Amino acid sequence: MVTIFHNAMCSKSRGTLDLIRNANEEVQVIEYLKTPPTKAELTGILAKLNLKPQELIRKGEKVYKENYAGQTLTDEEWLDAMVQHPALIERPIVVKGDKAVIGRPPENVLSIL
Repeated sequence: MVTIFHNAMCSKSRGTLDLIRNANEEVQVIEYLKTPPTKAELTGILAKLNLKPQELIRKGEKVYKENYAGQTLTDEEWLDAMVQHPALIERPIVVKGDKAVIGRPPENVLSIL
């Protein structure tokens, strides 16, 4: 089972989902803006990605520019920010078992399928 944290408005996310489906993988699609991951889920995803919370932040988002740009936050504070504002989370994130990748570019997903 492959899980994708997906934003249907994002072309990279749509392209990644298409690659997963074309690989005939069973896929669980989580529209993370509607159903954000919990802090615990984010922590697990970050461990699989081998990233720190601030490395998963979308710095081009309006909410980042208005509320977080130029600030130094702890890992816990970044996690709280992503839970409160899921638009901050880089997309798409694809998880399969104990592995995860960010689908930017979408072909990144091929490494775990």
